[in-house]
Amino acid sequence: MRETRIENRISRIAIDKLVAHPDNPNRMSKAKFAKLVRNIERTGRYEPLVVRPCPQKNCHSCANRNPDDDRKACFQIINGHHRWQALRKLGYETAEAIVWDIDDQHADILLATLNRLGGSDVLDKKMALLKRLNQRMEAHELAKLLPQTARQIERLTSILDNRFSIPNEHRASRIRCRALVFFVNDKQQEIIENALSAALTSASSVEASEVEGQRTKAAKNAAALTYIAQQFINKSEQSRRGGSDFAELSRAGTAPTLQIKPRNNY
Repeated sequence: MRETRIENRISRIAIDKLVAHPDNPNRMSKAKFAKLVRNIERTGRYEPLVVRPCPQKNCHSCANRNPDDDRKACFQIINGHHRWQALRKLGYETAEAIVWDIDDQHADILLATLNRLGGSDVLDKKMALLKRLNQRMEAHELAKLLPQTARQIERLTSILDNRFSIPNEHRASRIRCRALVFFVNDKQQEIIENALSAALTSASSVEASEVEGQRTKAAKNAAALTYIAQQFINKSEQSRRGGSDFAELSRAGTAPTLQIKPRNNY
């Protein structure tokens, strides 16, 4: 890996001189892309792209622009492919970008990290923020700009209206507590509640003592959910070690399944 020279200076580059990196792994749904377009159209603001001078020795794009010039005429996008597409859709002729002179290895590292390194929302602050926005704009209008749907915005703000708070026994250890919020339909809710109830009554003596030691229903459910998750992990580990027990569960239709949906980013 050669030494790189990083200069964080924003430049304006012609839209048609920007080319996508062929190995960009980030994808965005049509709905979220539409929200990105609306945000840029509404505010005229966006985070500058990160690009590098064209790295190809025989770039057809460069040759087409400057057939009699050896200098590179285009820039490869490292971060901001969807912003670039949004700007093109809105008719922008130039884009603000930071040019980094980096080699292929640095580019690959950035492609793998820039869209994935991020924090998570603090629930009460996120709900307070949505509440403030909802006081100025209707939920259906906010949903055109924010990642959440109108229904999710309404439900999150209603939680705040109902004086959501962290249980008292967790206040001293607030940093260690994380609120998980997800929305389920009636059938899913019934299944989850039955599973929690079963976990509360059938946990082993060690887990049961931990559940009973909790004073609130929310804390008991959290302990029960942890127990269910641990059982899934244990069975998964058993399947990796042997596989026969897990195969029998699968044939019986009782093997646990887990589906994880990838998150899109700008």
